[in-house]
Amino acid sequence: MSANFGVTFGICLVVLLFQCGVPSHAMLNPIDFLALQSIRRSLRDLPGSNYFSAWDFTSDPCKFPGVFCDADRVVALNLGDPRAGSPGLTGRLDPAISKLSALAEFTVVPGRVFGSLPQTLSRLRFLRFLAISRNYLTGEIPATIGQLRGLRTLDLSFNQLAGSIPPSIGTLPALSNLILCHNRLTGSIPPFSSRTLTRMDLKHNDLSGSLPVHGLPPSLQYLSLSWNRLSGPVDRAVSRLNRLNYIDLSLNRFTGPIPACLFTFPISNLQLQRNQFAGTVQPVQPVRIQTVDLSYNTLSGHVSAMFSSVENLYLNNNRFTGEVPRSVVEQLLAGSIRILYLQHNYLTGIVGINPTVQIPLRSSLCLQYNCMVLPLHASSCPLKAGTRKTRPMSQCREWKG
Repeated sequence: MSANFGVTFGICLVVLLFQCGVPSHAMLNPIDFLALQSIRRSLRDLPGSNYFSAWDFTSDPCKFPGVFCDADRVVALNLGDPRAGSPGLTGRLDPAISKLSALAEFTVVPGRVFGSLPQTLSRLRFLRFLAISRNYLTGEIPATIGQLRGLRTLDLSFNQLAGSIPPSIGTLPALSNLILCHNRLTGSIPPFSSRTLTRMDLKHNDLSGSLPVHGLPPSLQYLSLSWNRLSGPVDRAVSRLNRLNYIDLSLNRFTGPIPACLFTFPISNLQLQRNQFAGTVQPVQPVRIQTVDLSYNTLSGHVSAMFSSVENLYLNNNRFTGEVPRSVVEQLLAGSIRILYLQHNYLTGIVGINPTVQIPLRSSLCLQYNCMVLPLHASSCPLKAGTRKTRPMSQCREWKG
């Protein structure tokens, strides 16, 4: 018996049940009914999960948990128990999903679903929301996903996907959320043309290359690219992103200066640590960002007084010189600055701190391994700062030139 004959026979059987007055599936299109059966056969509950126990095909599938219908078609399919801590499902995603031609939303709860994404997903022309996170998907992201022109959210995070991000995804006109973090993706970040893209989370992959200069849309509000191998300057790519309220570029290989405009964005955390940024850092106005982390770069010059309004300031492990400004010290002593990490630089002094000054208990100051005699109350350092109090004078003389 050919495969096509089997499918035709199955559809005829379901239609016959309709005609015989059996109420069990009378609400659902026969093609969708058979597709749900195929999906059910390809997946099973993990121990402790009872999600599929209610999938009894002698009753109306539109009343199954996770199945939502409009008239006689399935429009949303949420596979697995959505409660936090649920064991989830295991098995593979059956290509029959593409038979649910009216599907607008498809999700799979965290579990152990493995294998590749079906290429046939591209046939779901009404799909708006696709989220399969925290499973064990492997293989590459199908380039055919770029055919889902109405797709708004693509979340494939916390899987084992490899290969590059298909350039076709960058052409999706309605894309708002792209979440591909914690995979094994390689290659460069493609340019994105969507004017509605607000969230891009690509952290914890193996992406490389530079940021696309005109490929990050100004609509972005959340940008996380940490823990990759991205390189090159960032000034031209990020200067247009003035709607950002979160940015994390840490643990990459970015070079060049830190754009001054970043310090004016409406963000609460600026994470640029562990890169290869160089040059001076001179914000043009007081920095109204709660946490600024520029540690472990090769930044130089004086510490800017514009940082006195930052609550948690990490400038350690750079090449800063000169004295710590009085305005920064005053805010530290007032308790407005909670963390001031300046260790492993070439600083020569700190204005306004003497042996009688008490630093608030809730504040931490670390000045270890600089070119100065440490104040008595500057020992709130993390363990990784080491035990050496000051730099060798030979290094200090060499750095001063």
